[in-house]
Amino acid sequence: MRNGARGLMLTGSVVSCLALAACGTSSSSNTSSSTSPSVAADASSAAPGASATDTASAAGGDTTSPSASAMASSAPAAAGGGGGKVGILLPDTQSSNRWVTSDPIALKADCAKYKLTCDIQNAQNSPATMITQAQSMMNNGVKVLLVTPLDAASADKIESAAKAKGIITIDYDRLAAGGSASLYVSFDNVKVGQVQGQALTQCAAVKGAKAVDYVDVNGAPTDNNATLFKQGYDSVLSKATGWVKKDDQSIALWNNQTAGVTFASMLQAHPTIKAVMVANDGMATAVITDLAKQKLNGKVAVSGQDATVQGLDSILKGDQCFTIYKPSTDEADPAIAAAADFIQGKAPTTTQTIKDPASGRVVPAKLATPIAITKANINLPIASGYAPKAQVCAGSYAALCTAAGVK
Repeated sequence: MRNGARGLMLTGSVVSCLALAACGTSSSSNTSSSTSPSVAADASSAAPGASATDTASAAGGDTTSPSASAMASSAPAAAGGGGGKVGILLPDTQSSNRWVTSDPIALKADCAKYKLTCDIQNAQNSPATMITQAQSMMNNGVKVLLVTPLDAASADKIESAAKAKGIITIDYDRLAAGGSASLYVSFDNVKVGQVQGQALTQCAAVKGAKAVDYVDVNGAPTDNNATLFKQGYDSVLSKATGWVKKDDQSIALWNNQTAGVTFASMLQAHPTIKAVMVANDGMATAVITDLAKQKLNGKVAVSGQDATVQGLDSILKGDQCFTIYKPSTDEADPAIAAAADFIQGKAPTTTQTIKDPASGRVVPAKLATPIAITKANINLPIASGYAPKAQVCAGSYAALCTAAGVK
């Protein structure tokens, strides 16, 4: 799977970059100027699968990024890139704490597993910073770049520069619309939205109701994932009997505080709202904060995504109906395995593709499956270590965890 190419034995990174676009066999179908310092770290110190999640405030999330370089020279023997350099560009520390903890940890572990030297940096929501970080990585000799784009324009600059230098690019988690990446590794994001929509209709506050007024609080309009999530949940909710959408707003930069202010205006204009389709847990927390001011928390169905500590706690309290669990390992491992293959001049085997909405290009893809988490199966992300029990079940939440069967 990781080492077998589809009849493409490539002789160099330039050929790899140009050739892989033909791989894959079946279709599936305002910025900050802050920077994140890069700190060298030994990837072998990160336990595979270990992670921590969101403890950031609803208003703005954690603004400290533990950017790290995974130095895998001391890692145990494993199939892979044999010490090749990989640059990993993460987007921000505000939209989700996954970019602070779980993804860097999983990526570091896989860099060690595949014996790769990885430089992991976070752009702190600044496209200009990401471009600078990418240029530095390319100047330092990376053979592959993993890019989680902030917007299409900056991603295109990065990927075009990389292509000119014969450096392979992989779109990680988010597709760079109009870009030139050789591979896209993510979850099936339309499916994520569909699961969100289906789960929202089953929330206790609205299940069986003949009429439900609801609103959408979407992710950043510059994030292709947010577009795909919305495509998914709109396809479900638009067909739900008796469900009437009262407002629909996208939130720049996935900013939690903006989401709260936006929802407060929605609720004032439409006090009959019974459900809120919120794209992720951070923004859901801001929505719940406003609902609580009106003593409506728990009475209005609220969605989420990312299985953060804060989101899981809101589920335990009954203020949030569900979240979406997307284990970071399900993206990190195939992405780093693919990077190792590219460095060895091999094309990773893919069985899925995605169509670039800007260029129409068919991009080979590896897409994982999302899982809806309610109180009934809340132990899943906790038992896996994705959301540590010590954080989810701290203080007053200990009794709630016990009641919910958390082990």
